[in-house]
Amino acid sequence: MPGPRRGDGPGGGRRGGRRTAGGHGPGGEGGRGRRKGLAIAGGSLAFVLVGGSLAAYLYYDHLNGNIKTTDTLGAGRNGFQKDQPINILIIGTDKRTGDGNAGYGDPDSPGHADTTFLFHVSKDRTNATALSIPRDLITDIPTCPTKQPDGSTKNIPAQRGVRFNTSLGQEGRDPGCTMRTVQELTGIPVDHFLMADFNAVKTLSKAVGGVPVCLDKAVNDRDSKLNLTAGEHRLDGEQALAFVRTRHSFGNESDLDRIKTQQQFLSSMIREMKSQDTLTSPKKVFALAEAATKALSVDKGMGSISQLTSLAGELKGINPKNITFTTLPVLDNPAERVKVTVVLNPSQSDPLLQMIREDVSLTAVEQKEKAAAAEAKSKQDALLQGNRAPAADVRVAVSNGGGPQGSASTTLAWLQNSKGVEKSSNLGNAPAKLDHTTLEYAPNQADQARALADMMGLPASALKAGSADAPPKTPMKLTLGADFKGAGISLTAPQQAPEGVQRVEADKAVCAK
Repeated sequence: MPGPRRGDGPGGGRRGGRRTAGGHGPGGEGGRGRRKGLAIAGGSLAFVLVGGSLAAYLYYDHLNGNIKTTDTLGAGRNGFQKDQPINILIIGTDKRTGDGNAGYGDPDSPGHADTTFLFHVSKDRTNATALSIPRDLITDIPTCPTKQPDGSTKNIPAQRGVRFNTSLGQEGRDPGCTMRTVQELTGIPVDHFLMADFNAVKTLSKAVGGVPVCLDKAVNDRDSKLNLTAGEHRLDGEQALAFVRTRHSFGNESDLDRIKTQQQFLSSMIREMKSQDTLTSPKKVFALAEAATKALSVDKGMGSISQLTSLAGELKGINPKNITFTTLPVLDNPAERVKVTVVLNPSQSDPLLQMIREDVSLTAVEQKEKAAAAEAKSKQDALLQGNRAPAADVRVAVSNGGGPQGSASTTLAWLQNSKGVEKSSNLGNAPAKLDHTTLEYAPNQADQARALADMMGLPASALKAGSADAPPKTPMKLTLGADFKGAGISLTAPQQAPEGVQRVEADKAVCAK
């Protein structure tokens, strides 16, 4: 796992390997702590909405005027489908906005994507996964079209091998650029974004009547000004802000450990919002609605109370025990002597992202939901029961409908040279893009389909049976979708998170260490 990283530099607010001793201004460690801590406001605000407790009150027409919108020029899918998962990007920016924040952050900075969650809600609305994306992750930022004040569109060039947090604010990038970056990074389509200003932690924690936290040890942090005894406390306002921006008193003092603390805080806030004490108090719920909409910035597809109410309605039934926070698995950047940035850890990130893409829950759900899932899996497994044809008898034509460039030819070579499927051919690019790889076959080709599914690691959901038998020597049609990562890489999602993946479950109180 990555250890503590030092210093800030261009794009991340870091300065090489140097640390300003005792600094509390915009350039010192205290200034960085304020920026980072305040950035979590975006996450806090958005989870007010996903908690669902505001649904009844978001109908107030006057709240519409509080909401700020951004035209992301098609970066999201712009809607919720009842029979599909929902993916909301929650962004906390370190841009200095909001009343009382004149002393926080760099007054000249356009902000960064400093606190970012990809909130995935399951297709059946029973569970959710909140995936934190580290700000110091080295990644690629795609070309991004942005709407200018005069109404024109500016294409901001792509950048390769830069910090993730530069996907917002820097070079004129808007939240749509962060949405595009996350989609390219994870392979998960993003529907909408929610972004908040610096005041959200302070105002929302007050509105809910304080957020319970637990400390494993006493803390007196000179940078964040958090001074608390060990044990349980209820924090709001500036104290809540100090808690989420504290870095040097928890864990190994890294940003990754601060993410864990922030996840614990948000889990506790969700529990407070779901509590009867909050739900039965019109004063508290209305205060939350006011605080949330005043701090909220969204894409145009979500820029109204009716749309936010619709989202809250989709999410209100999720029990906190079925909400899991996790962090995209990373490793220290091997290219650096002084560890400042991180890179993906493919052995853990690949299966974790595949689980989210395939809508596999990271947490236990109700027993009846488990039974339903088991029944559905049993039906799918039945498709794969039966005889397998010898590799030499398998006929298949391969086309690329969304996989990496050249996937059809590399898959063909792999099938012929490594698997003995000599009766295979390349159809080149498919006529349309597909999200998921599919294998079309006739009933009299079922034994061939099962054999190919075993070789390719295809889930039963990828197999599409026709209604009529195929003439002799007719090949099956394998179309590689956007989920295809390479020949020999299984497309069957794991049913549990990889060992060692960090998790925080929203229904459990965890003491910060």
